[in-house]
Amino acid sequence: MIRAAYLADEGLEQPLAEELARSGRSIASWHGRLALSPEPPAPASWALDIWDAPREIEAPSVKLAADGLRAIQRNWSYVPGPAHHRRAALIEDRLPPVRARPLAFPEPAPTGHLGAWTLLGPETILASPTKSSPFPGGAPRFVEDREGPPSRAYLKLWEGLTRIGRHPGLGETCFDLGASPGGWTWALAGLGAQVTAVDKAPLDPRVMAMPGVALRQESAFGLAPEKVDWLFSDVICYPKRLLGLVQRWQGFATNFFCSIKFQGETDHDIAAEFAAIPGAMVFHSAHNKHELTFVLLG
Repeated sequence: MIRAAYLADEGLEQPLAEELARSGRSIASWHGRLALSPEPPAPASWALDIWDAPREIEAPSVKLAADGLRAIQRNWSYVPGPAHHRRAALIEDRLPPVRARPLAFPEPAPTGHLGAWTLLGPETILASPTKSSPFPGGAPRFVEDREGPPSRAYLKLWEGLTRIGRHPGLGETCFDLGASPGGWTWALAGLGAQVTAVDKAPLDPRVMAMPGVALRQESAFGLAPEKVDWLFSDVICYPKRLLGLVQRWQGFATNFFCSIKFQGETDHDIAAEFAAIPGAMVFHSAHNKHELTFVLLG
């Protein structure tokens, strides 16, 4: 019996499998990027989405498959498996369309009920009426700005802030560590925050010209902690060094939002240390690479 399904990001199945094994959750099988487990659902930082109430539905025809899903609820999102794509498309055509339009940040995440399904076989559906993410496949889409920001790194920031339902407000103070060329600084200044960008390299001139932006061309790790509403970090460094930085700034920064970047193998022990900080959230976003996001809100 499948009691939970965990959706891995593309190419990051191994960190998810390792994390589940460390927490005592076994994987009965993989179905595409879905790890199917016989144990009850549990938190998993490396999962884009967690199906917490999966059930198998026998569907000997396309019509009966769609009818079976509609009998449970209205809104469903499809997650592709390794096969049966044509049959899945025919079933999807018989379901009410899910119009997952791009969000205009800082628009909040949708609150509508959304389930997920896949085809285990030509006549067997795995469906979960509830899941951890309000987005199809756990991946939000945004109305992108292709002119203002100097890089696409801002999408990672937007996704994380949308996920936690918080963002800096007008006039709040932010430090952006490892800021160059300025993608995060651009996004934060666009919210009306007062942003101090910290990097040895310069910012894009367009970002430097934005109201509320200041630059300190120095090392993020040599910076003395000071009182600030938000500490942001997208610094490329070993996770252990980032943990030390976070610990130094506790008591000074009210809120933390940091990228934990892994080089080579995933260091699950250090990820667990971040997660053990009281009140911390650690998660992987669709716009992350081989990294996790650490959040601590005051």
